Amino acid sequence: MSSLTDSYGRKHRDLRVSLTDRCSLRCAYCMPHDFSDWLKSEHLLNTDELMTVVSVAVAVGIEEIRLTGGEPLLRADIVEIVSRISALANAPSVSLTTNGLRLVQLAKPLAEAGLQRINVSLDTLDRSRFMALTHRDRIEDVFAGLHAAREAGLAPIKINSVLLKDINDDEAPSLLKWALAEGYSLRFIEQMPLDAGGIWDRATMVTADAILASLSEEFELAPVPGRGSSPAQEFYINGTQATVGIIASVTEPFCGACDRLRLTSDGQLRSCLFSLEEMDLRKVLRSLDYSQDQITQELSDRFYKAVAGKLPGHGINDPSFIQPRRPMSAIGG
Repeated sequence: MSSLTDSYGRKHRDLRVSLTDRCSLRCAYCMPHDFSDWLKSEHLLNTDELMTVVSVAVAVGIEEIRLTGGEPLLRADIVEIVSRISALANAPSVSLTTNGLRLVQLAKPLAEAGLQRINVSLDTLDRSRFMALTHRDRIEDVFAGLHAAREAGLAPIKINSVLLKDINDDEAPSLLKWALAEGYSLRFIEQMPLDAGGIWDRATMVTADAILASLSEEFELAPVPGRGSSPAQEFYINGTQATVGIIASVTEPFCGACDRLRLTSDGQLRSCLFSLEEMDLRKVLRSLDYSQDQITQELSDRFYKAVAGKLPGHGINDPSFIQPRRPMSAIGG
């Protein structure tokens, strides 16, 4: 097995695979409530094309596949995709990030297909705030989905929460109390400049320091040593082994240990969430000039090229930073 090591010595083991840019919620920090600028369906990779890319990724050193969106559970063949990835030789671990709305129907078949763990996005415990944040009255479906995931044996179940000023930024302690009581692993994520509506504002962003200060009013927190390539800085809670994580993508970048690549649902390989350039894999997959062996070789070469061109960091805090053209929903979280 080859190694996807870039010029800064970072070995890439994790591939985030977006299955669709569509979503059943309209979270304020992701897209406007009336957003409709979806990718063309004919541009999306079909299941066989997707599996060709994933197979090549595993062959060149990818060890973990995280399925993302948009909302990946909107993909009609999601169970088949998980099953086929899990059946690969040298199969990678398979995880998934979801809004949880379809977990009641899909948690058990996904677990049976080989899904190992999930991350569920949930920013509030309050129904009215959930409606304000997502423009959908579906919070009870999220809770039901979390229960179904636990019953299906998916573990750990991680909760991803984004706090927005004057909307839900007072909920950090209550979210953590709830997560501890339910046995979920909670992680707070700083809002990033990747929303389709362009509402991100550094001046009003709820920072990692603010989140930590809010939690510290009610909990004793101690940093967990040995972070490695994890995007979250974890903290032990009240002297126990229970932890809470904070992903400070903006104020405390962790680019120096990044081991992730990203595949968009329309077949573009990105070396960073904030990349301005993409490597077109769909063009290779659909080329009539290549044999199957040539397709495999070209895809492999493009993985290495993407890694070779990876920058040392995302540059959010550089004055010359330019927000990517694609919003988060079209990149994959």
